[in-house]
Amino acid sequence: MIIHSSSIKINFEYFNSFDPSKKTIILLHGFTGSLEDWRPVSSSLDMSFNYVGIDLIGHGKSESPEEVENYSASEIVKQIDDILAHLSANKTILLGYSMGGRAALNFAVKYPGKVEALVLESTTPGIKDENLRNERIKNDEKLATYLYKHSIEEFTEFWVNLEIFDTQRRFSEEKREQIRLAKMRNNKTGLKNSLLGFGTGKMPALFDDLKNITCKTLLITGELDTKFTDINSELVNLFPKAEHRIIKNAGHNTHLEETKTFIKTVNNFLS
Repeated sequence: MIIHSSSIKINFEYFNSFDPSKKTIILLHGFTGSLEDWRPVSSSLDMSFNYVGIDLIGHGKSESPEEVENYSASEIVKQIDDILAHLSANKTILLGYSMGGRAALNFAVKYPGKVEALVLESTTPGIKDENLRNERIKNDEKLATYLYKHSIEEFTEFWVNLEIFDTQRRFSEEKREQIRLAKMRNNKTGLKNSLLGFGTGKMPALFDDLKNITCKTLLITGELDTKFTDINSELVNLFPKAEHRIIKNAGHNTHLEETKTFIKTVNNFLS
């Protein structure tokens, strides 16, 4: 389903029959993903909620405009808010993975009164240190240049073989091929501009804003993803009402690698 947000086409879909009397959970995917990533997960989540998936700008069936400014944190927040308005929902629960978690955090900082709860999987609130932030921006610019000069197939092969996804090598070759094919359906321009407009270095560093997010918050990381587990072990203390759950035998993408445990963890939180 397509809506227009500042003339940009943004796609979203209902994962179950929408009931206006139920609370709505919005699912936000990671970089190179799409709302389809959540379909196998949403069918096993607590059915007392509505589930809506969004293709973030530059991904899936959403538009991939040439102008980088359309991919900024403030524009992504507006796009989510426009979908929320379309749903006629005053409040929502946001569940975001990696880049989607960063989008959820930016939304919660901008509109804390519209967020009833947060589930943040493998998420960071940006980079506080200015030198490290500038270094990340330069690295994302190099990655965007690589993407521009190579085919989507070549970039996908490069991306799935990054060290952060090493824990997915245990998957069968058939499953890894399904993951690659799903990522290759994305648009090169959309991915490149997502890096340039909403990379971790480009987004605002939100550490000092987390104290204002008073809703219940669940932080999820994989035991084998030591970088994000360490970050979130410190992050949990910056929220007024947060808990951190570490999923065993999982790396960065816990909902893909240990789906049953991820679903159980989220359902326990929702209940």
